[in-house]
Amino acid sequence: MKNLFITATDTDAGKTFVACALTHALVMSNKRVSTYKPIAAGCDQIAGVLVNEDAKLLSDFANCEQNISEVNPIALVEPIAPHIAAARINRTISLDEIMLGFEQVLSLNADVNITEGAGGWRLPLSINATKTTYLSDFAIDTKQDVVLVVNMKLGCLNHALLTYQAIIADGLNCIAWIANNASDQPMSNLSANITSLEQLLPVPKIAQLSYYADTTMSLHDKICAAANEIDLTPLFT
Repeated sequence: MKNLFITATDTDAGKTFVACALTHALVMSNKRVSTYKPIAAGCDQIAGVLVNEDAKLLSDFANCEQNISEVNPIALVEPIAPHIAAARINRTISLDEIMLGFEQVLSLNADVNITEGAGGWRLPLSINATKTTYLSDFAIDTKQDVVLVVNMKLGCLNHALLTYQAIIADGLNCIAWIANNASDQPMSNLSANITSLEQLLPVPKIAQLSYYADTTMSLHDKICAAANEIDLTPLFT
């Protein structure tokens, strides 16, 4: 199994959109793909189960018949920083719990597993006087290859380089990046910024995704369209 961890330069960079598009592209290339979103903050109660919209999308595009709890074992109601949402209901988030869910995913023996992070690279899970744990610790412990989603907006050069450098400093391989236009407001000098990132990030850009403004397209159709823009080759070389 190839394990890919999807992280981003910041919140609302389009990680779920990209993770779903990547999942669909892999499925269309005849891969068995599982998905994992260990933590989701912002969930609705549906038939007695907390369901996060992003996790549901990942489940829909994967093809290993996972239920929502297998895709997203830690589901929190409030759409705020997960460690704060957990503290407000006297809950703790542990790496052991995340690892247990990941082991269930590994047992599916998919060709590829797509894990979607939360927030940016250094998302805290717990903060105390002796030790702070981060979601990136999970990626480190499981030695996953990382795909970086760059939110194409003012400041993205700094955000992308700092995130890339943190991934490398943590001993992991960032094997590709994706330029994502997550906003309906196009970035000024987009092409020049793309060129700068291509020069600054020493890994291949495997997609440049536009913002799909067509209101006649469903989100599912937009994700499928984005999947066609992804070059999978660098992920397996």
